[in-house]
Amino acid sequence: MNILIETERLILRELEYTDENDLFEMDSGPEVHLFIENNPVKSIDEIQKAIKMLKEQYVENGIARWAVVDKLSNECIGWSGLKYFNEQINNHKNFYELGYRFKKKHWGKGFATESSIAVLNYGFKNLGVDTIFAIADPNNVNSKKVLTKLGFQFQETFDYEGDPTDWFELKKTIWENK
Repeated sequence: MNILIETERLILRELEYTDENDLFEMDSGPEVHLFIENNPVKSIDEIQKAIKMLKEQYVENGIARWAVVDKLSNECIGWSGLKYFNEQINNHKNFYELGYRFKKKHWGKGFATESSIAVLNYGFKNLGVDTIFAIADPNNVNSKKVLTKLGFQFQETFDYEGDPTDWFELKKTIWENK
């Protein structure tokens, strides 16, 4: 297991095919997909393809979403991490975007905030990034609360693949002075 980061309660590491059942449990839930495409997965095969894509991103970009594992139970409870976008989105290109997703049974426990703090520290310190972005559905109040708590600042609502999407930004200088 390639552990990248440890927090008080969590281990962040690269996703593995052995995570497929946990990811299927997460991504097959309709509530989890309410604000992201609203298209829950229907098979382990879809999860295996997603893991393959993430493994390719690790190789191509040196980073992608990471598995978030609860230290006490050793359960993969979701993922968190940075994704590198080399295609243009909202007039930005070649940028890092923070994202996270967790099994519904683990919502409200602070895991998104705890894992994101570790991920942001990694991005700003280890990758030398000056700005990290995030996107959220305008109706996803809980995700937007996490982003605001982390110091992200709302910039605008833009059209992303036909849907209104909120665009957030966090500068390294803001992060370091929090």
